[in-house]
Amino acid sequence: MSWISTIAYEDASPRLRKLYDRVKGPGDNVDNIMMAHSLRPHTMEGHMAIYKHVLHHSANTLPKWFLETLGVWVSSLNRCGYCVDHHFAGLRRLLNDDERAQAIFAAIKAGRIDDAPLDGREKLAMVYAQTLTTDPGSISRATIDALRAAGFDDGEILEINQVCAYFAYANRTVLGLGCSTEGDTLGLSPNNSDNPDDWTHR
Repeated sequence: MSWISTIAYEDASPRLRKLYDRVKGPGDNVDNIMMAHSLRPHTMEGHMAIYKHVLHHSANTLPKWFLETLGVWVSSLNRCGYCVDHHFAGLRRLLNDDERAQAIFAAIKAGRIDDAPLDGREKLAMVYAQTLTTDPGSISRATIDALRAAGFDDGEILEINQVCAYFAYANRTVLGLGCSTEGDTLGLSPNNSDNPDDWTHR
């Protein structure tokens, strides 16, 4: 739950119920991070849009499991256990290689990205994510040039940047309002789609 009042699914107004219906999982379950917006549904709508388009849009070209990995890393750096738990469950499902997923997670928890079973350019993206999270003012053109030299095109660099920026927002929503995973179903995510209303889970 959270430290502020929230509106349960069964008590929701028609507008809020419509938003809940878009994001709910099995059993009408709405994740606490979304329910935390229930007193101001317009902010939930904004959160839903950026989350869906940054992580689950069909036009993204980087693998979704890697975008989730960046999210787990940023959340770990921000000490946001809620997002770590949710998005590691998603990463694990998407990667479909439990041994590798656990090794990535162990490296993240230890803060030792060099130990993660990732390739060189993926590790460089993780370094960028760390710098953007912990010391954003030190990012320079040279940082972007290094990502480009490693083989990322500018659209992929934008994807990496937006995932990091989204998790900075999500982590602060969770940590600032005391969201817990109590009652949540971990690891659900919408399928890839450019339709903001399509939240079909898997």
